[in-house]
Amino acid sequence: MFLGRKQTALVAPEQTLPGRSERPWHLSERHAVLDAPLVTDTAPAGHEVAVFGLGCFWGAEEIYWQVPGVWSTSVGYAGGTTPHPSYEEVCSGRTNHTEAVRVVFDPAVVSYADLVKRFFEVHDPTQGMRQGNDVGTQYRSAIYWTTPQQEAVARELTEVYGAELARRGLGSITTEIRSAEDTPYYYAEDVHQQYLHKNPFGYRCHANTGVAFPA
Repeated sequence: MFLGRKQTALVAPEQTLPGRSERPWHLSERHAVLDAPLVTDTAPAGHEVAVFGLGCFWGAEEIYWQVPGVWSTSVGYAGGTTPHPSYEEVCSGRTNHTEAVRVVFDPAVVSYADLVKRFFEVHDPTQGMRQGNDVGTQYRSAIYWTTPQQEAVARELTEVYGAELARRGLGSITTEIRSAEDTPYYYAEDVHQQYLHKNPFGYRCHANTGVAFPA
């Protein structure tokens, strides 16, 4: 959670911060919970990568590392323009990134559809540039698909969940759905990786609609 200026609209790409050509911080080699490699350019054979934005990435990562079939997770920044941004830069609202969790999973154990259903249930996808008391473009809801099949699943399930929210008189889904190829994922600083494992009493923000995904 960041208590600075709260930017609630994306800025023009030419107005974003310049960033840097490479990541300036060191990252741990292993996942603090799952003991898998933390930084992976590609998924292991038979695995897939999913990228989600659902508010503060500390709690989002904790949710996904607990899912059976998830091989590794990390937190980072996606959906923006500034290369290799810092946490402070993202929170300034001048990078256009959202806080994101990258999930490497075995689809033979857990399907992408199940990960998307969990995504919708554990946050509020109707809040636009916020999640609960966390306000800013970096908290927007987002799905960044890595295969055409993932895109089809994400869009179909968005329609299904949106219809259920409408049936209950709730707001429209504002989730951003884009190709991960169009928006590089930049790893966040090491202090943010598996943050709630290292700080079990740390901040969690999980605003949600209370609506289960329809059977």
